[in-house]
Amino acid sequence: MAAPAVEATAATALRSVILRARKAAERVGRDPERVRVVAVSKTKPVALIRQIYDAGHRCFGENYVQEFIDKAPQLPEDIEWHFVGHLQSNKAKTLLAGVPNLAMVHGVDGQKVANHLDRAVSSLGRRPLKVLVQVNTSGEASKSGVEPSSVVELARHVNMQCPNLVFSGLMTIGMPDYTSTPENFRTLTNCRAEVCKALGMSEDQFELSMGMSGDFEQAIEMGSTNVRVGSTIFGPRDYPKKTT
Repeated sequence: MAAPAVEATAATALRSVILRARKAAERVGRDPERVRVVAVSKTKPVALIRQIYDAGHRCFGENYVQEFIDKAPQLPEDIEWHFVGHLQSNKAKTLLAGVPNLAMVHGVDGQKVANHLDRAVSSLGRRPLKVLVQVNTSGEASKSGVEPSSVVELARHVNMQCPNLVFSGLMTIGMPDYTSTPENFRTLTNCRAEVCKALGMSEDQFELSMGMSGDFEQAIEMGSTNVRVGSTIFGPRDYPKKTT
């Protein structure tokens, strides 16, 4: 069980993050309601997530499939779950079967995982799944995601060849120390313009998932509609040895 002091601190931190997100949107004339704070609860106990839920928050993100399918059934069904980690193709059906209220997958980084998700949605008979294509904006070999030059091709594949998926936008993970933050975000917004032009989509309805604990305000100022905030809300992480 999470300690009461930790729970109170997390709820207070959540309110602070939401306020900071609203102010960041207002600074650049954006509608704060168009910005979603995804509370990333990886490695955190169900009791602590429940405290954030009881404080009124409904949007949570998880990174690891096994941990996710263990925790989700223990929590209310009206949670809007986001999968924000790297998804292996062979885990797609396990994820969707284990989390019926999964709202969005942020990290589709190739046609193979898109196809597996599409087939899983179909075989489970669930509603179409919103997905974001992950873009490697930093050029790091260790990062998942397609190169910016390949974004339109993958977005078109999801949009045209995966009828059970709803192509909703783009996602990126910046450098761990946030040094390349503005460049990464600018690259993603440039990719958005290219994809919208190629697919005939409106930028107003296009999702961008960029920004984490250290840079979410700047991300919002540069157009993000989803900020993935974990440690600022929940505190430091105790990472599991196995990250499946």
